[in-house]
Amino acid sequence: MLSLRILKTAALFLFLLNASLIAAERNVIFIITDDESPTLGCYGDPVAVTPAIDAIAQDGLIFRNAFATTASCSASRSVVMSGLHNHRNGQFGHQHHFHKFASFHDVVSLSLPRVMARAGYRTGQIGKYHVAPETVYHYETYLKGNSRNAIQMAEASRDFITDKSDDRPFFLYFATSDPHRGGGTDKTSELELKPDLFGNKPNDGAHAGVEEVFYSPADVPIPHFLSDTPETREELAQYYQSCSRIDQGVARLVKILKEADLYDKTLLVFTSDHGMAFAGGKTTVYEGGLRVPMVVRDPYQRKQNRGVASEALVSHIDITPTLLDFAGGLDSKTNGPKNPLNAKKFWTERDEAVKENRNGNKPFNSYHGKSWMHCLANPEDTHHETIFASHTFHEIQMYYPMRVVRDQDYKLIWNIAHPLPYPFASDLWAASSWQAQWAKGMDAPYGNTTVGGYVQRPEFELFHISADPNETNNLAESEGHRDILERYKSKLKAMQKKMEDPWIMKWDYE
Repeated sequence: MLSLRILKTAALFLFLLNASLIAAERNVIFIITDDESPTLGCYGDPVAVTPAIDAIAQDGLIFRNAFATTASCSASRSVVMSGLHNHRNGQFGHQHHFHKFASFHDVVSLSLPRVMARAGYRTGQIGKYHVAPETVYHYETYLKGNSRNAIQMAEASRDFITDKSDDRPFFLYFATSDPHRGGGTDKTSELELKPDLFGNKPNDGAHAGVEEVFYSPADVPIPHFLSDTPETREELAQYYQSCSRIDQGVARLVKILKEADLYDKTLLVFTSDHGMAFAGGKTTVYEGGLRVPMVVRDPYQRKQNRGVASEALVSHIDITPTLLDFAGGLDSKTNGPKNPLNAKKFWTERDEAVKENRNGNKPFNSYHGKSWMHCLANPEDTHHETIFASHTFHEIQMYYPMRVVRDQDYKLIWNIAHPLPYPFASDLWAASSWQAQWAKGMDAPYGNTTVGGYVQRPEFELFHISADPNETNNLAESEGHRDILERYKSKLKAMQKKMEDPWIMKWDYE
């Protein structure tokens, strides 16, 4: 009798031990890069060397119509991590230095790391953070890594990914600083205006463990919003090199997952905060600023639904509700968390921010965005009929509110501060690709427009986006499109009301 009891106890112990060694299911790695357009092989880019991301796409899904809501780093990341437009979550612009923008405290009830933790996940973050307050966007584990070297970041994440001491699934927020501008200029250039290095090492050097991919300026494609100049080509060559370095980091993440038998238990999502850091891209609400890559591999989807592309309109406001839906924590009736955190109780118990304006006079109960998990199961599905963009600040001195409605047919931009010259982000103003054209005067060509046309914008810009995807012909002053302009103004107002945009009052007061 005693020996039988010992055997049963031993069997139970072995079962529990074995269970603790089995990797958790339904993990999530969310990869977000800094200032990257869909310059990837899987999006048809003719020169991009991005085999790791392309391989994920071949066994997953790419969204061809994925959009940021604002082409500004902090503001965009607050949207990604809250499921709310930045005009509502309160983070209108940059978090760092004297800019000091931050989200409302009560966003804590909807923030991505908080809701994933309440859905049963251990949460970790590595790389660029750039939002505030930390208590709102709090991760259980902060990993240290060189955000200019995604391979090193992946290795620094290895222990977190493979940790079996905690039986919860993991959620890792993996944020590179590439391909953001930085690191000085390429002094070896023969041009008078030297290209930015985009985080690359000078003199064709290499980051530790990276096999750098070098691009010839003569080979890079020129986006429609840039001018084909030697300065633009040299900067694009540096940008592409930085993008390829990210891809090698993604390859290392995949390798770590496969070695730990986690690759087929982990959702992979790859995107960027907004488009590339060139005038006409970053900080604008043109396609070059808002259109982003969105590559997803869900190992739990049927094979016949993988290796495909979706034409559905998706937005950064959808990311938090989608990841929470995957985690089983989204309430489809409220479009909020199943296990919501009581924000008032949370801050009262901490005796923190109790006298602050924590919510803008309206509680945070549901997301602006909605889950696109159904698009993974049915790639032919549509998602949003209309998407909305909301930009107000980048740097604090760059007040230039813009609002956008876009569907599959037309796109309307409202430049609310149109009497003002368009303000430049400091890194974009200094860019050789811009300065080369600026030096030629206001009539010099710049992409689809002129230098003067880029700086001084009309109140409304209306594009027949299905027929004019490069936004070359503003129809706002066309007599034949007056009814369409009025219809899209009405759409814009309706979206502003739905998304609780305070700038809606500008229709009446200016």
